[in-house]
Amino acid sequence: MFLTLEWFWWDRLWLPRPVTWVDLQDSEGRVYARVSHLYIILPVAVLLLGLRAFYERLIAVPLAEALGVKDKIRKRASHNPVLEKYYNTHSKHPTQADIKGVCKKLGWSERQVERWFRRRRNQDRPGLLKKFKEASWRFAFYLCSSFGGVLALHDKPWFYDLREVWAGFPKQSLLDSQYWYYIIEMSFYGSLLFSVAADVKRKDFKEQLVHHWATLTLLSFSWCANYIRIGTLVMLVHDTSDVLLESAKMFNYAGWETTCNSIFVVFALVFMVTRLIIFPFWLIHCTWVYPLDQFEPFFGYYFFNVMLVVLLLLHVFWASVILRMVKKFIFGKVSIHCSSYKITNKGDERSDEEEDEEGSEEDYTHTYSNESGNGLSNGH
Repeated sequence: MFLTLEWFWWDRLWLPRPVTWVDLQDSEGRVYARVSHLYIILPVAVLLLGLRAFYERLIAVPLAEALGVKDKIRKRASHNPVLEKYYNTHSKHPTQADIKGVCKKLGWSERQVERWFRRRRNQDRPGLLKKFKEASWRFAFYLCSSFGGVLALHDKPWFYDLREVWAGFPKQSLLDSQYWYYIIEMSFYGSLLFSVAADVKRKDFKEQLVHHWATLTLLSFSWCANYIRIGTLVMLVHDTSDVLLESAKMFNYAGWETTCNSIFVVFALVFMVTRLIIFPFWLIHCTWVYPLDQFEPFFGYYFFNVMLVVLLLLHVFWASVILRMVKKFIFGKVSIHCSSYKITNKGDERSDEEEDEEGSEEDYTHTYSNESGNGLSNGH
C-alpha cells in the first residue's frame, strides 16, 4: 500500500522537472495547496445540503407562492395489484401487445389501461414546486459563486493576462480567496452528487453525472498540482451562464413565458461565448501552449488538458441541444419553455414532460415513442 501511495505521488507525475514536492513546502511566508486541505469538502458539502433545505423552505417556497408556482392536481391511479406489479417489475411503458394481455386479465378496455399507466407515471414525476425549489437553489448558488469569483479575481494580473497564470509556476503561494473559492465550489458539486437520487432526473442524467465527476476530478487535480490560477478562471467561466439558465427555469415554472424565452436567448448567447469560445480558445489554449514556454510536458500537463477537453465535449453536446431549440424557436415552429432545455408540444430535449390524463390511443403511442428516446423530432 505504501509503495502504491509513493508511486501515486511520484514527483514526475504531478510536477514539471526539476521541481519536487520538497520545493513546495511552506516557507518564507508562502503557503502551498495540500491534499489535507480538501478534507473539509465533505463536511462543507453536508453543510450545504442543510443550507439548501433551509433555503428551499424559508426562501424558495415563499418565492414560488409570490410568483404563482403551484403543483398541478393530479388524478391518482386506482389501486390495482396486477398493474402495479407490472409497472414496478416490467415496464412503465407497456407495448400494445402487453396492454392487450393485461386487458384480458382484468377485463378492462385498452383505453382504461393506457389511462392507468399515464396517471401512474405522472404520480412519479416531480411537481412544479419541487423543480422550482431546485432551480432556485442552484440560481442562488451560481449567482453568489459568480460574484465571489469576480471579487476574488478582479484585482489579479492573470485575470487580464493569461500568461501570468504560469508566472513562477508551480511555486505559487495559495491565497485565502482561492482557498475558499475552491472549497465552496467543490463542496457544492459534492452536494449535487449526494442529492442526485432525490433531485429531478433529466434525460441527460448520465451526462450530468459525468460532468460532476469530471469537474470534481479536474478541480481536485488542479488543487494538488497547484493549477489553482487557471482553475479559478475555469470555474468563473462555467458559473456565469448557469445563473441565466436557472433563472430562466424559475420563470418557466412560474408561467412567465415571455420572460423565460428572453432569458433563455441571452443564456444561449452567453453559453456559446463562454463555453465554446472563451473556454477552448482562451483557457484551454492557455493550458496547452503557454506552459511549454517554461517547462517540458509531463503527465500532469496531459491529464489536466484531457479533463478540460472532456468538459469541452460535454459543452458541445449541450450546445447542440440548445441550438436545435433556438433554431426551432427562431423559425416560429415552437415556443421555448426553459425547464431544463424543454420545448413544448414539438419535442422534449431534456425535461420529463407530464402526460395528459386523457388521450387517444394515438396520443399514447406518440408519448411512449417520445419518452423512450426514439428521436427529438417526434417522428417528423
